[in-house]
Amino acid sequence: MQTYSVLPMDSARMTAHFVNLLDDLRRRSLRMAAMVEDMLEEAGEAVFRSDEMLARRIVTRDQEVDREEVEVEAEVIRLMALYQPVGSDLRLLCTVLKVNNDLERIADCVVNIAERAKHLELQPVAQNCLELKRMVPAVRRVLRSAIHAYNTEDADAARLVLREDAAIDALYQQIARRVVADASASPEMVQAQVDLMGVAKSLERIADHATNIAEDVIFLATGAIVRHREDSSLS
Repeated sequence: MQTYSVLPMDSARMTAHFVNLLDDLRRRSLRMAAMVEDMLEEAGEAVFRSDEMLARRIVTRDQEVDREEVEVEAEVIRLMALYQPVGSDLRLLCTVLKVNNDLERIADCVVNIAERAKHLELQPVAQNCLELKRMVPAVRRVLRSAIHAYNTEDADAARLVLREDAAIDALYQQIARRVVADASASPEMVQAQVDLMGVAKSLERIADHATNIAEDVIFLATGAIVRHREDSSLS
């Protein structure tokens, strides 16, 4: 006679409840990601046009991101303690925790950009910097792609994000050389050049955090840890 293993009803309900909680946590994490992406788009606008109110609004929104970061982390820890997940569920919770941290760091970088943008002498210098005009949309594109890969658990899309990092690093180095040359030629514009360099550095850091998210997506989708490898984009 064939027998079947059936979960007790209470355990089945508990499992379904845990799945629902995971789904809610995932949606909350993605809402936070969308908020950070919006902040970056606004910061890019503030860098090139004189809009001090926009820059101040970005700084204010960071407080909401900080609150979400703490609450999401607390929920991850609660679910780990209560349900002691294993396998793919554990990978998901670990990934949400790590992505959560990177999103908060990205928001901090965006605030740094907004603080620079409040110095209205930055805008004329930014508008004349072709490298920065390329870097801003490139970083936005990388972040958007990393978040999309996170949403879909797409390891192949995440690997494409990793390949973009070198181009952004190259743009940052070009801006650094430009700032040194322009600051020497126009010492009266040193503060604006310092702000330009600060914006570029923050953008480069955002791209690094987006890369971290992409690496976490590969871990979520495949279980492979690709950090610190020579060419993680091929893993």
